Amino acid sequence: MDINNQIYKVLENIKKKSPLVHHITNYVTVNDCANIVLAIGGSPVMADDKNEVEEMVSIASVLVLNIGTLNTRTIESFILAGKKANELNIPVILDPVGIGATSLRNKAVERILKEVKLSVLRGNMSEIKNIYGIETETKGVDSIDDSLDGGKEIAINLGKRLNCIVAITGAVDIISDGKKVYSINNGHKMLSSITGTGCMSSSLIGACCGAEENSLYGAITGIMIMGISGEKAQQHLKHNEGLGSFRVYLIDAVSNFNEDDIKEMGKVYEIK
Repeated sequence: MDINNQIYKVLENIKKKSPLVHHITNYVTVNDCANIVLAIGGSPVMADDKNEVEEMVSIASVLVLNIGTLNTRTIESFILAGKKANELNIPVILDPVGIGATSLRNKAVERILKEVKLSVLRGNMSEIKNIYGIETETKGVDSIDDSLDGGKEIAINLGKRLNCIVAITGAVDIISDGKKVYSINNGHKMLSSITGTGCMSSSLIGACCGAEENSLYGAITGIMIMGISGEKAQQHLKHNEGLGSFRVYLIDAVSNFNEDDIKEMGKVYEIK
């Protein structure tokens, strides 16, 4: 089965299963993440108190951990929920927002990687390089490293090291399971001009992995949905419309996403 047919299968499964996506995420983008999961056909829940995360993840299809607005309270919740998800064989997605910016973030991610088995690690090039062990720079929680140099090798080697899918998102997305590597050439530069598109991508990956046993195809599908939807949102803009309209059109594009979008606009390639 070729990669496009695998993506069609994921989309079909989301509509059938409406996966419950449990987020422990950041308060800057929490509403966008909830709406984007609803738009693709999933069901979002945002529960981060340590006294309920294990119970909540027990009824979920997938767990998304996002360290964007990190605090010591939620670190404990990350670990409790992650371990419970592992115990129940529920996929865990980690978005290491801004790792490299502070020692708290570095230590939190180090602990998560040590104590929780991930299904997918999704970050920008700066974040992934930091986890890989290559010194790079960040500006707040944003990447200032858009270089794809070594991206294939980093994705493969880190995927092997962590035994999970590694997804590096940027102008060109790179996804690997430690063996195969895919690139996705969809998206638009306006996606980097509104807050939360990275977080929303992780939520879409969560929805896809909650409906698909193979996390490689779940990650590819989630990232492709965001990229193509970004292109469609930009195409809908009129000459006097800006970022606010783009954000609304983006959610519209996700809510109307279907197989035809993949057939007509999808640009996913296996890198040999």
